[in-house]
Amino acid sequence: MTRRALAVVVLAASIAGCGGSGRTAATRDIATAAPARTSETAKPHADAHIAVRVIRTAYGRALGDRRGFALYAFTRDRPPGSMCYGACAAAWPPYLLHAGTAAAGSGARSHLVGTIRRRDGRHQVTYAGRPLYSYVGDREPRQVLCQAVTEFGGTWLVVAPDGSVIR
Repeated sequence: MTRRALAVVVLAASIAGCGGSGRTAATRDIATAAPARTSETAKPHADAHIAVRVIRTAYGRALGDRRGFALYAFTRDRPPGSMCYGACAAAWPPYLLHAGTAAAGSGARSHLVGTIRRRDGRHQVTYAGRPLYSYVGDREPRQVLCQAVTEFGGTWLVVAPDGSVIR
């Protein structure tokens, strides 16, 4: 995709209200301490291995990261990998594991937690085989601003504790 085409995609997503926030976003990881939505140097934590837990949202009980930010699934993804790269990953950062093993926290089912290897070699957290993502516009724990939004060729949905998507 050319830079001009990429700019058009990001601008269109920005106008739609989800996806492109007009700023560059980086991937979030389970070892990031601050609630900032940009990448940082990973900071070790005793609970850094906890990848997903259940949080209460306006859509009911759903998966969140260890800080309580909602995690989304992308309907365009096909096991065993992710279809979200480039502008898509800037708007919907893959939820990455930088060290250790992904594990379930409060309310999540440990046998459903896993990882996949992305094209760049990094490990993305999965739940029931679904790669997980955050949304750059969500600024507070339990906030879900782009539920059931169609962008980048698929629909973005929060994930229920049983691994199904919430519609």
